[in-house]
Amino acid sequence: MATAQWAPVEPKGADVMSDIDETRRLLLERDDAFRQLTTDHHTLDDRLKTLSSKPHLTDDEQLEEVRLKKEKLRLKDQMEAAVRRHQASMAGPLPA
Repeated sequence: MATAQWAPVEPKGADVMSDIDETRRLLLERDDAFRQLTTDHHTLDDRLKTLSSKPHLTDDEQLEEVRLKKEKLRLKDQMEAAVRRHQASMAGPLPA
């Protein structure tokens, strides 16, 4: 009697995520603008972590936190748009 071997089941959408991750990796390697967006995003994230570690924020720090969160989201939107553009350019024309 053969014993069944357990194999992990990838959740639905795992291929899509790996495609997105692969696209991000390629853009980081080849696209200076995407790399700069990513660097800026991480810089903002680091500053937000510093602010969040404080027990109390001054009024100026609270305003900075709000501004940083908005800017970080704007950068993320730009990065995701770049990923979508790259994937669309690699897909070619849609069949008629």
